[in-house]
Amino acid sequence: MAKMTMVQALNMALAQEMEKDDRVVVLGEDVGVDGGVFRVTDGLIDRFGGERVMDTPLAESGIAGFSIGLALYGLRPVCEMQFSGFSYYAMHQMEAHAARLRWRSQGRFHVPMVLRCPYGGGVRALEHHSESREAYWAHTPGLKMVIPSGPRNARALLVSAIRDPDPVVFYEPKAVYRAFREEVPEEEEVFPIGRSQLVRGGKDVTLISYGATLRPTLEAAQTLHDRYGIEAEVIDLLTISPLDDELFSGSVRKTGRAVVVHEAPRSFGPGAEVVSRLVEKAFLYLEAPVKRVTGFDIVIPLYQREQEYLPHADRIMKAVRETLDF
Repeated sequence: MAKMTMVQALNMALAQEMEKDDRVVVLGEDVGVDGGVFRVTDGLIDRFGGERVMDTPLAESGIAGFSIGLALYGLRPVCEMQFSGFSYYAMHQMEAHAARLRWRSQGRFHVPMVLRCPYGGGVRALEHHSESREAYWAHTPGLKMVIPSGPRNARALLVSAIRDPDPVVFYEPKAVYRAFREEVPEEEEVFPIGRSQLVRGGKDVTLISYGATLRPTLEAAQTLHDRYGIEAEVIDLLTISPLDDELFSGSVRKTGRAVVVHEAPRSFGPGAEVVSRLVEKAFLYLEAPVKRVTGFDIVIPLYQREQEYLPHADRIMKAVRETLDF
């Protein structure tokens, strides 16, 4: 198997699905001639032509609305918001139409589209290029919210999203785009939307994360083991909505302790929903309050202070020690 970055793995997923299914089209700002601002769509226009890889005007509402129309008429559009912070202009189209049309039509129509959004900090960008607002989309009934954490699951989840009969918002962590490589099989591979994944076994505490913060979570788990002999179990959510609460609640019933990690702001974030599910499904097994290690309730700072905002291994380890000492 070839070792790929997340950018390369996503590009392969798009190319293979476009090769397999001529209903799949790609559209967005600079996705064609320039290959996307992060080069995820690099080379696709040369391979599939301008009718299937479309450069659009700088109009996110139009991109989303056009994609909804394409989907209703039988295509499978994959549209890109250049940065997640620009996607708010598409909120009306996604919330009022994409998310509701199956319900509104009593199942007669589906909207099989993917809204791709590079998200998150860690790349020294400005604030509208760096935030994590996945809770907006996850809170919207009718939308699925997917966030991969590495090259291999990004490829497998994007394939599943493209094939899904309903709209999927697909957040791609920019900090992971080229941070590391993983072996990615050339043959087809999918991962079901709505399922999380156990990535490290343990017995003392459960760490729950997703997206870009999975790497510092795994770093913290390894350091806790090496320094203190603490065995942390790590779960990668992968899908925020629908949320797979069976895996992490089962883990906490075993360990009795949990720490939730994400870079979105703390208040009303996905971590709060995870804690609520744990209270509902594992309350009698908890030996300590559930800790959250998150971004702060502020606009993400400029790059001089960005690393202090983002969850890092030391913050995660501190939360674990406090949980174990409770």
